[in-house]
Amino acid sequence: MQAFQIEEIWEKLMGKTISKYTEKIQIHGNRLYITTFVAPLKQELIYQKDTIMHRVNEALGEKIIKEVIIN
Repeated sequence: MQAFQIEEIWEKLMGKTISKYTEKIQIHGNRLYITTFVAPLKQELIYQKDTIMHRVNEALGEKIIKEVIIN
């Protein structure tokens, strides 16, 4: 259920530019995997891991994500 929700809300949470350059986003267990091939964006996402985790958990309505992994 959360896997479908994250794809739907990703653009709203992170904005059109980040959403556009995010190749793949998925939840496995309590981990959020984000894949991008844009090096500067990858670096920015690494710096924002805690913010991303907080925003996603807030949007999902529960603390599901405990780790964000950027590929």
